[in-house]
Amino acid sequence: MEIRKNYINGEWQLALGGASRDVINPANGEVIARVADSTAEDTRQAIAAAHAAFYGKGEWRRMAAPRRAELLHRVADGIKARADELARLDCLDNGKPLREARGDVDDAAACFRYYAGLISVPQGGVYEVSDAFGPMHAYSMHEPIGVCGLITPWNYPLLMATWKLAPALAAGNCVVFKPSELTPLSAVVLFEILHAAGLPAGTANLVLGTGPAAGQLLAESHDVDMVTFTGSTRTGQLIASAAVGNLKKVGLELGGKSPNIIFADADLEGAVEWAMIGVFFNQGEVCSAGSRILIEESIKDAFVARLAERANAMTIGNGLDDPDMGAIVSQGQMDKILAHIERAKQQGARLVCGGERYTEGECARGYFVRPTVFDNCRRDMDLVREEVFGPVVAVQTFRTEAEAIAMANDTPYGLAGGVFTSDGARALRVIREIRAGVTWVNCYNPTFNEAPWGGYKMSGYGRDLGVNGLQEYQQVKQVNINLQPGVLGWYQH
Repeated sequence: MEIRKNYINGEWQLALGGASRDVINPANGEVIARVADSTAEDTRQAIAAAHAAFYGKGEWRRMAAPRRAELLHRVADGIKARADELARLDCLDNGKPLREARGDVDDAAACFRYYAGLISVPQGGVYEVSDAFGPMHAYSMHEPIGVCGLITPWNYPLLMATWKLAPALAAGNCVVFKPSELTPLSAVVLFEILHAAGLPAGTANLVLGTGPAAGQLLAESHDVDMVTFTGSTRTGQLIASAAVGNLKKVGLELGGKSPNIIFADADLEGAVEWAMIGVFFNQGEVCSAGSRILIEESIKDAFVARLAERANAMTIGNGLDDPDMGAIVSQGQMDKILAHIERAKQQGARLVCGGERYTEGECARGYFVRPTVFDNCRRDMDLVREEVFGPVVAVQTFRTEAEAIAMANDTPYGLAGGVFTSDGARALRVIREIRAGVTWVNCYNPTFNEAPWGGYKMSGYGRDLGVNGLQEYQQVKQVNINLQPGVLGWYQH
């Protein structure tokens, strides 16, 4: 089986130690590919290539923005041209349904086009300044940060890669990218597309391997100017700690335990539909999942009954067959989800539906969990406090708006939240009080390239997407010009 390689300084190469690792299809447990298993030495080589490309040749950062935009549009064209292949790969090594993977591919191409367009508009500003030092002119300009280390998770392999690569490259940086070792296949194709688009050697580098072996150095290295990571809060804390050596900029999009608040005046059927999208989309392997449903007590029984009915009707299977829900990414992740379910039972939550591994037919060989709903959940339960990252939802009830807000904010996380109500004023009041970076009203989960994405509290800091996403990979230089050169005579009295 051919080994997928690293891409360093414009060339494809095996890991320096020659090691490789299997990539597993979670739908059946079969090996579908082998990829390079890099060490810190491979990462050092990639960092050196990016450093030389940025601080030495400087071809990418000095390239006029319209020319960079042209190349990024070529990348988008390449993504669209290989859309079926990319979707299939994300489906194979992640387990997600094929239609969801196709949506990710469309979003990935649109993301590159968005940032290609964004760098074609004016950047910076001109300022009126004091004349205390004589006639002066002041302006600011946005510049790339330098060498950026980009580390992404396994739940949206292609899309998360795009969220980081597109703005980082648009800003003129050189990058070292490390995808999750569980889902690296679409990243390899994406770098083939970047190569074909004509990016200068060393501008974009790909290192395949585990976090401790291949990714840790991106946080530690003094030759990396910024590191950005999407994943678990614990790993984000380790990255932030490792990055203090040269005070590099750090961007973190981490875990969540997001509240989905449903008031009695909401459209019940619509709230059920969006709640399902909020917690069962992508097998619930979503950092912003609405995994805590907070529902007004008077409609709880009707809502839970309908939610369970819909959950029990969901089809489960191999993502290539396009079911409602696919496989969990790995056996290890499946085991963690099942352990959360068992603890919830032991702590007194009422299991309404699901709650077990799905093993019917060919699914017996894969890693599947039934969509799971727990009722009668209390704030002290692990299911309410901890991120499960799977198709499991905890239902709690409230009686007043104030109680709902207090419950929503009773978490160390602050990534996302939703509100369902027909009262517009109430929706705005409650959204304003939710301490989270991404919120929805009468919907849950839609995300747009044009709007910023990121969290509060233990859900991290920094922003992906939108203008903010580009600014994450830029630094501001202030320029002050004396319009009347000569001796100022400041020290003459």
